[in-house]
Amino acid sequence: MIHVTENAGKRIKVLRNESGIVDGGLRIGVKAGGCSGLSYIFAWEGESRSGDQVIESPHGGTLFIDQKSLKYLDGTILDCDENMLGQTLVFKNPNAKSTCGCGSSFDV
Repeated sequence: MIHVTENAGKRIKVLRNESGIVDGGLRIGVKAGGCSGLSYIFAWEGESRSGDQVIESPHGGTLFIDQKSLKYLDGTILDCDENMLGQTLVFKNPNAKSTCGCGSSFDV
């Protein structure tokens, strides 16, 4: 399971509204690549796909996560770093053995 902090949930809701997305949510996942081996991905989608884990944040924001990515993201905290320009969503992933300097890729 993934925990979405209050700040991240609110940020997702704001970004969704700014993007004009009425329904749906934010797909988060993992793909091969990046300087550490695996990269996080974000994409707005109108609805979940078959087999997705759907997480409803109590603070706004819906997440869609495919089963393949879930094994790398299980236990992760999705937070919002308000000190970063643009209030960046950040992953606090207990499965990552190492991360790159910008935090957008990791190794397991």
